[in-house]
Amino acid sequence: MHILKEMLHNIFLLFVGLLSLEHVSFAEVPSSQIVNITETREYAERTQNFTRTNFEHLVKVRNRSMYVVRSCKELRDRYDERVDGVYYLTTGNGMLYQTYCDMTTAGGGWTLVASVHENSVYGRCTVGDRWSSQQGNNADLPDGDGNWSNRNTFGTVESATSDDFKNPGYYDVMLYQTYCDMTTAGGGWTLVASVHENSIYGRCTVGDRWSSQQGSNPDLPDGDGNWSNRNTFGTVESATSDDFKNPGYYDITAEDMSVWHIPNNFPLEFWNLEAAAVLRYHTGNRFLRLYGGNLFQLFKQYPVRYNVGSCGDRGPAIPIVYDHGDKESTRMLYGPNSRNEFEPGFITFRAINRERAAMAICSGVKPTVGYNTEHYCIGGGGYFHPEQCGDFPSFDYDRLGGYQGWSASREMTEAAVLLFYR
Repeated sequence: MHILKEMLHNIFLLFVGLLSLEHVSFAEVPSSQIVNITETREYAERTQNFTRTNFEHLVKVRNRSMYVVRSCKELRDRYDERVDGVYYLTTGNGMLYQTYCDMTTAGGGWTLVASVHENSVYGRCTVGDRWSSQQGNNADLPDGDGNWSNRNTFGTVESATSDDFKNPGYYDVMLYQTYCDMTTAGGGWTLVASVHENSIYGRCTVGDRWSSQQGSNPDLPDGDGNWSNRNTFGTVESATSDDFKNPGYYDITAEDMSVWHIPNNFPLEFWNLEAAAVLRYHTGNRFLRLYGGNLFQLFKQYPVRYNVGSCGDRGPAIPIVYDHGDKESTRMLYGPNSRNEFEPGFITFRAINRERAAMAICSGVKPTVGYNTEHYCIGGGGYFHPEQCGDFPSFDYDRLGGYQGWSASREMTEAAVLLFYR
């Protein structure tokens, strides 16, 4: 009881002291203390202004969630945002998240995707060591937490300097280089792939990425499967000297296609010269909207696979608009025997030959009769007749560039096929 009375007495004195402060007279206080009290009040006012809610700023920041972009670069390019700060981004699966955008350094458009923070330099792979291991130093766990190469996320952008941070942009934001055709039919065409025959004499060997690099094997009916997977390879600069496929192949939602046949090893800076092309054309009916918006989705519907169907089970044949060449010049690019089997003026997807081998694209033509499509269609699954396997399966059947029998022209055989979306 005595202790309780003493506590109540002290509390009473505390409240009396606080109330008395309001009525203190500065005349009774030394001048040095007046200065200190004045400074304290000024500091309190400044602090109050700093912490007071700025609703105008909050509304502006909150409205950033209305933007629909996957990176700060897209935010800059699409909405002309130029202010550093926290913004909302959206993943390819539609998930909204916040991160910091640097919109000034070297032109801006930089997306914060992670921070590495050492919470205790004395800890040895303990809690908080997300970028190494939180499970101790253990030889039986060689990957540790594995966060450098998984899709785990943690932390918040506001605590990125006081804790580890990793957002979906770490794995979702894609940066890659490609070629853009900004002139043909209004421009806006994105190069997503090229099909290049590195050796017409090779039969599904190394380099035949658009058919099979594992030989002609009925037990591997899809071959390398690159028409309908997310593998990428090559570089844009080498697209006429090697196979090329970038993330745009499966990531872009497009309406139309453009196709260029450019001579092998032709320098990138001259691709856009009309005279450089063997053949150039585009579609104009927005057909890709019917097939998922890109070739990745189209070939999910029409698999490029051995024994997937018979000759009559081809995919869509789409009319084309010529940018260089015409129907007659297209016909002459293929062998005399082949000319009797197709109609020029189309691009055809997933053709199947007599041996039930599937080819991905018949460029410039639509098979109508005969179905010896290995002589004028490109790409394929994992199994062909022994003399037909490869990215250009049998373009040299009656001698390379011989203009006889089933052989395609040398111009067509020795040109890379560049595939664009818009």
